[in-house]
Amino acid sequence: MIVSAVAKKMVEFSEGNLHDINHLLKVHAYAKIIGECEGLLDEVQTSLELAALLHDIACPLCRIKYGNTNAQCQQEEGAILAKGLLSGFGLPDSLVDRVVYLVGHHHTLEAIKGLDYQILIEADYLVNADEGKLPEDHIRHMMETVFKTKTGIALLKSVYRL
Repeated sequence: MIVSAVAKKMVEFSEGNLHDINHLLKVHAYAKIIGECEGLLDEVQTSLELAALLHDIACPLCRIKYGNTNAQCQQEEGAILAKGLLSGFGLPDSLVDRVVYLVGHHHTLEAIKGLDYQILIEADYLVNADEGKLPEDHIRHMMETVFKTKTGIALLKSVYRL
C-alpha cells in the first residue's frame, strides 16, 4: 500500500513531465521484478521499491537550480527531497533512512552495500541504457563489471539481445 501511495505522489510531483513519470515507473517495475525474483525480504523489497520511485526526485529541481541533472547534484538534492516526501507517511525511521541513503547514492557505483542498492543500480541502468541509446559495448561492460544479480543480468541480456 505504501509503495502505491508514494508512486501516486511521485506522479503528481512530476507535474505532467511524461519522461520523468515513465522513467520512475519503468525503474520501479524492473526493481520490483529483480527484487522479487532474487527473493528479497519484505522490508528490503519495500526500501528498494520506494527508492526506485524516488531515485530521480531531484531532477525537476536540478533542472531549475543548476540547468542540468548532474548526478552529484541529483544525489545531494534527492536525499533531502526524499526525506521530506517520506516524512508525511509515518514510516519507521530505519526505512526512511535507508531509502534516503539509496536515493543519495543511486549514481555511485563504488562500494555498493546491500542487495537493495545493487538492484536499484541495475534497474536504473536497464532503463537508462534504452533512454540514452547506449552502445552495446557499454552495456556489455556494465554487465561484466557492475551487474551482480542473476535476474538483472538475465534481463539485461534479454532486453538488449546480448
